[in-house]
Amino acid sequence: MRGLIGIAALLASPALAAGPQDADTKAWWKMIGHLSSDAFEGRDTGSQGHARAVAWTVAQFKAARLLPAGEHGSYPQTIALHEVRVETPGTRISIVAADGSTPGLAFLHDVTVRATMAAPAALKAPIVFRGWCSRQDVTADVAGKVVLCFGGRRKGLPGAAERLAAVVDAGAAALVTIDDAGFTIEPPRWPEAYARTSTSPTTEARPEPGLPMLRLNPAALAKLLGPRAHTLLAGAIAARPLPAFDLPAQLDLALARTERDFTSDNVLALLPGTDPALNAETVVVSAHIDGYGLGEPVDGDSLYNGAFDDAAYVATLIRLAQARKGKGYRRPVLFAVFTGEEKGLHGANWFTRHPTIPLASIAADINLDAIRPLFPLKILTLIGLEASTLVQDVRAIATPMGIEVRPDNELERGMIGRTDAAPFLRAGIPAISFMFGYDTGSPEEEKFRLWYRTRYHRPQDDITQPIDFTAARTFNRFFYALTARVADGAAKPAMVR
Repeated sequence: MRGLIGIAALLASPALAAGPQDADTKAWWKMIGHLSSDAFEGRDTGSQGHARAVAWTVAQFKAARLLPAGEHGSYPQTIALHEVRVETPGTRISIVAADGSTPGLAFLHDVTVRATMAAPAALKAPIVFRGWCSRQDVTADVAGKVVLCFGGRRKGLPGAAERLAAVVDAGAAALVTIDDAGFTIEPPRWPEAYARTSTSPTTEARPEPGLPMLRLNPAALAKLLGPRAHTLLAGAIAARPLPAFDLPAQLDLALARTERDFTSDNVLALLPGTDPALNAETVVVSAHIDGYGLGEPVDGDSLYNGAFDDAAYVATLIRLAQARKGKGYRRPVLFAVFTGEEKGLHGANWFTRHPTIPLASIAADINLDAIRPLFPLKILTLIGLEASTLVQDVRAIATPMGIEVRPDNELERGMIGRTDAAPFLRAGIPAISFMFGYDTGSPEEEKFRLWYRTRYHRPQDDITQPIDFTAARTFNRFFYALTARVADGAAKPAMVR
């Protein structure tokens, strides 16, 4: 692969320099600029900025003549959430070496921790290294100790569930997982915005482990292992077997934790159908309105604006509603703007378990999330391609537009479970989501990887970033046409597996 291109090269794109040329894309871009502006403070779930964004979105749908489809005859649907957070002030994570020195680990930069009240807030215990933390690596000799191991996200390596089960069953005092630096599809990105865990009444019932769970930046491994870190890191990147050994050091941990109960809103708006025979076959079009809000600064910026993820596609839904001007398709279309996606798909999970319309009447979900128009739209990766007949509708629209439809060839990322389409699929409802696709080793892949490293879930996902406006226009046209095909089509979408 060629060397990675730089930001300057991306900004030199003719499409970006020219700006949007058509009225629809101009209006769309203006909406993104507004919704991702500092005025909404990154739209963190449950924040005042999020509430202002919800009110603004409701106003847009109301002006577009959509009907309220939330609770109590209104547009919002309110979700109760509980949050635990580890606060930076008062939190200390350090190594106590045999010589008495105490090199610190910078919270959110070198290390982070799962925010839970189930684990101890303070701990001091010896550290042992156990390779990949497979069942074979972790034995009873780790009882009462902090187990350090590499996290494997690649096929053939022990996964997170196996690691955790192994150390819990062996009686370990804590688990420290080193990010998988060999997982080049989604390489580790630091710093973390914050350490928070939120749950809703729909969160899958699984008890939180009673031991601290930390995640370590591979760049900080030398603080624990010294010169040995380089060799071990190289072995981990190559997915080789790793040794087991005890460290002449202890982990000293003190966590400042807070918790709170709060609420956050989905926005649900209905465009009624025109064919009474299809009134019980509602098509959902969805995007998430929440972002990360305020977090750890990156290059001096602490406001995570969330322009592409996902203000852009809330704007796409609004533009579709505005274009329809209250004129329905044959099937009803529910415009669903979900909250809490970044915190665990809370809004979509809540809606599919507490629907404001009968769940059995939902025919399909077409979900929009972080699609990233960074380069011409020639390939569209379809998340959920093999799950339903919606792929036939996608191809019927995409092929005449010169867009090749491909499956997700990077399944290790787990994208099928990371978007708001997932709760619909779990409920047996046909659902899809999209990403711009690329060929391996192409300039398009380089642009995508660069964006992921420098802007994904970063303050730099803002209105100043590079964009191919022609590609954005093409995707929005594709989405409008796909919605029309599914909502007007003779056949109701169906699951195929």
